[in-house]
Amino acid sequence: MLMNSTGRRILRDRPRLTSKSLDIPRLRSLPSNTVGYNYAAWLDAEGVTPDTRAQVRYIDDEECAYVMQRYRECHDFYHALVGLPVFREGEVALKAFEFANTGLPMTGLAVFSALTLKKGEWRRFLDIYGPWAARNGARADDVINIYWEEELETDINELRARHGIEKPPDLRAMRKEAREARKREKEAKEAMNRATV
Repeated sequence: MLMNSTGRRILRDRPRLTSKSLDIPRLRSLPSNTVGYNYAAWLDAEGVTPDTRAQVRYIDDEECAYVMQRYRECHDFYHALVGLPVFREGEVALKAFEFANTGLPMTGLAVFSALTLKKGEWRRFLDIYGPWAARNGARADDVINIYWEEELETDINELRARHGIEKPPDLRAMRKEAREARKREKEAKEAMNRATV
């Protein structure tokens, strides 16, 4: 953050991302292509608030503690920026993106939770979301240096382009399609079993 002019401003200003500082009702009223609207819509869809992030503890250095708090508070903006949901598969993909982008060891350790994914989820992570995360995280500007408070009315696609981030395929849609395919397969097997009886 110290090597980036925006990062230095964030460190100097020390803004917080909370329900009070962000005025979520106002964000909901912004045009649907804006960062603020997409963030509020993502919070609503996932049933979370900016205040669900725990306060940083056990870090004595005041500036380091602020950086970790800012990282925690920015996490939901990263979700909204790339469109990944909060269930485990989306979280693993986002943590892989964060690790490739920030190099924070805790994000790298969180990627190991991919080993607990179900077979279909694991396959999607290996084939789609893992490569997306590595590619985008490595090439994107450091997302910790986005001054979100100043970008709320920015077109979200313009912000992605400016920072070198491509949106991954819609994970919710892919999961729904996979569920429907399994349902059709099950129904076909049942129909076949009935026909042979």
